[in-house]
Amino acid sequence: MPKKMILAAVAAAALSVHAAPVLARPATAVEAAAPVKINGARIDAALKAMVDSGRAVGVSALVWQDGQERYFGLAGMADREAGKPMRRDTLVQIFSMTKPVTGVALMQLWEQGKFGLDDPLSRYLPEFADMKVSDGKGGVRPASRPILIRDIMRHTAGFSYGGTATPADAAFSAADPLNLKNDLAEFGRRLATAPLLFDPGEQWSYSAAVDVQALLVEKLSGQPFESYVRAHILDPLGMKEAGWTQPDAVFARLAATYNKGPDGKLARQDDAETRRLNFDPSRRLTMGGAGLVAPIDEYARFSRMLLNGGELDGVRLLKPSTIRLMGTDHLDARVTERKWLPSKGTVGFGLDFAVRKSQPQTADENRGAVGEFFWDGRETTLFWVDPVNRLTAVFFVQTYPFDASLHRDFRAAVYGPNYLGPKGD
Repeated sequence: MPKKMILAAVAAAALSVHAAPVLARPATAVEAAAPVKINGARIDAALKAMVDSGRAVGVSALVWQDGQERYFGLAGMADREAGKPMRRDTLVQIFSMTKPVTGVALMQLWEQGKFGLDDPLSRYLPEFADMKVSDGKGGVRPASRPILIRDIMRHTAGFSYGGTATPADAAFSAADPLNLKNDLAEFGRRLATAPLLFDPGEQWSYSAAVDVQALLVEKLSGQPFESYVRAHILDPLGMKEAGWTQPDAVFARLAATYNKGPDGKLARQDDAETRRLNFDPSRRLTMGGAGLVAPIDEYARFSRMLLNGGELDGVRLLKPSTIRLMGTDHLDARVTERKWLPSKGTVGFGLDFAVRKSQPQTADENRGAVGEFFWDGRETTLFWVDPVNRLTAVFFVQTYPFDASLHRDFRAAVYGPNYLGPKGD
């Protein structure tokens, strides 16, 4: 796969222009329906069917509810060609499920008063002052307002991720900010030279904004981003193996990536490509939007912390009110252009999370409860936090391109195929 396509995939919401959003009622205030009861046999069957159908080579899943593990299961192979089955300690590249970790890091600094959500980004990162917007014809014009920090947390800043034929995306690709030889400072300098896709606050568009969050964490904390996350999130939560930089000794435990070909069959990705993000000593870029590797139990510790309102096993990372803020829809109703976000269901977007706003509207929509917040990853990994049912779930797989049918089937197995949950506002 060409390098730029990989970066776009790795790297593959909004205030109105003049006013702050009115926040929806917190998820914990949603009136609960009958609590979900986990059916382990149903989940087992769903995981097995994913492998038997050829949509996945190996999968694992963990569900935690009411303070205890309710389900763990797996099916298939972590590395089919090497004959290695999926195991509980298998390491997985989680790609964009890195983004909520970055969001927690930045919101820790927000709690310390280091910045305000409606501060201009350029107050702290001056390279993003005087941003230009593409006119779609090869020209540019001044942005109508500054990028706010809130914008980089809900994908309304207007940044690109590359990968399309628009002039702004072409400029992003030419600047090559996500080249792994760049450090975060160089990433920021390069990104700032590319015009925005739209005026800040006008649209929702998935972008390199979470990598800007990582750069902001470095600027505000005075620490390298990876070191900050290790000291303030991973180590306090006991996530000893999770991280961007991995020793060669653990590569044998890393699940292989399987790419779906034109014939619909999954083919193993070359090890050299798999190693690039985590096992290459020449890598300088630690992305905020991707790059973490973790075993399923360790990522579940992160999701359990979120479910518990920012605390786990006596260690508090964020206040409960901050978790509620992150898991609340921040998109103004006038933000009608939301790219592919509606494919996730009837959702809005908070601070680094999609947020379910109403019951599933169709039989094909993912099952879940109003008030849940969640995100997923390039190779079809998924997690969500469901405060109504006091539940969090993590799903690991390494299938690319992203296969939404796996999420649909896993959620239906967790909740039951006809689950609607409580009504929203």
